[in-house]
Amino acid sequence: MTTPATRLLFLCVANSARSQMAEGLARMIFGDRATVQSAGSEPSKVNPYAIEVMKELGVDLSAHHSKSVQTIDPATVGTVITLCAEEVCPVFLGQAQRLHWPIPDPASKDPALPREELLRRFRTARDTLRDMLERFAKEQG
Repeated sequence: MTTPATRLLFLCVANSARSQMAEGLARMIFGDRATVQSAGSEPSKVNPYAIEVMKELGVDLSAHHSKSVQTIDPATVGTVITLCAEEVCPVFLGQAQRLHWPIPDPASKDPALPREELLRRFRTARDTLRDMLERFAKEQG
């Protein structure tokens, strides 16, 4: 049985990294005690670095795809968690508890950034999300 606090929607702009990692982590942490979704205002594709660093924790994002916030049924959402830090977060028009966890976007369009730096950035975002979700799960009981 889920409660409003465990009908989760994670939002960021592209639904490619932070919200996808949060979705995978929440499924791992909550199991069947929650329904979990993610979406974005400008969906693109799941970032390969997000897939790679989540695989390190045994979470497979390879079948995930980016979704538009417009496709989410508000009746299925009890808590919206926005993850944008420096960019404008998507708006979710629904009756839901709203939380904001500003996490810097680990992705970069800078071709000069080495692979190891990108992996470090994605692992930092992943680990921050995991810590926040574990705290949130404890608060829910």
